[in-house]
Amino acid sequence: MSKLIEKLKKLAQGTPAPMGFRTSKEEESGGKILLLGRLKADGAITAKIDTGADAVLIYTGKDENVEDIQKTAKALGDIPWGIYIEEDVDMMALVKAGCDFIVFSPTVKVNDLPQNEKIGKVLEVESSMDDGLLRAVNDLPVDAVIVTDTLDNDECLTMHRLMVYRHLANFISKPLIAPVPENIGEAELKALLDAEIDGVMAEGDNLKELKKTIGKLPTRSTKKRERGGVSLPRVGGETIETPDEEDDE
Repeated sequence: MSKLIEKLKKLAQGTPAPMGFRTSKEEESGGKILLLGRLKADGAITAKIDTGADAVLIYTGKDENVEDIQKTAKALGDIPWGIYIEEDVDMMALVKAGCDFIVFSPTVKVNDLPQNEKIGKVLEVESSMDDGLLRAVNDLPVDAVIVTDTLDNDECLTMHRLMVYRHLANFISKPLIAPVPENIGEAELKALLDAEIDGVMAEGDNLKELKKTIGKLPTRSTKKRERGGVSLPRVGGETIETPDEEDDE
C-alpha cells in the first residue's frame, strides 16, 4: 500500500482515548493532521531536502521532465512523494523511481492511471459538485480526495468554508485533504481537524513551522460515525440518501 494512503487511513480512523493516565509516544504524536507539501521539480537540486512534510506532491513546469522529477525525488530521501498526472507522463519511469502516489482530476482517462495497487490514487474534487457525485466517489477506485478550492495566502478560514468541508466529510468516506496557506494558524487547523479534514496541503520547501503548529493540536478522537450518509426507507420501494447527523452529546 502507498505510504501516504497508509498514513491517511490511520489518521482517519482516529485514536481511541487512552485508559488511565499513561500515554504512548504513538498516541502523543499521531492522530492529528497529515501535512502534504507541494514542491516544484528542480533538476538542479543536489542537496538533500528536508521539507518537514509527511509526504510531498511534486509538480512540474513547462521546462521540467521526468529526469527533473527523479532528481527532486532522490533529494527527498525517505519522504513519500507523488506527482500530479498530466498528459505525456512516463508513469512507468516514475513508478520505478519510487513514486508513492498520484493526484489527478476527474477528467483523467481511466487508461492513463497506473494499475499498480501500491500507487496511491488521490482524486481532485470540487466542493460545488452535486451530492450524488460526492457519494459516487466512495465507490470509485481511489484512495483519497483533495479539495481543489484553495485559500490565498492572505485569506483566513471562514465559517462558510468550514461548512463546505463539513458537508464534504458527510458524503465522502475517503480521507480528505484540503489546500491551506503555509502560514495558517493553530485555531484554523483545529477547526479543520474538527471538520474531519485528514490532511492539509501547503506550498513550500520548508514547512517545518507548519509541522510544529500541527504538533500542538489535540489528538484526533475516534470518529463517532461513518461518513457517506444513511439510507432511509420510503413508500414505493425507493430510498432517500441523507448525510448522517452528529450523535447527541
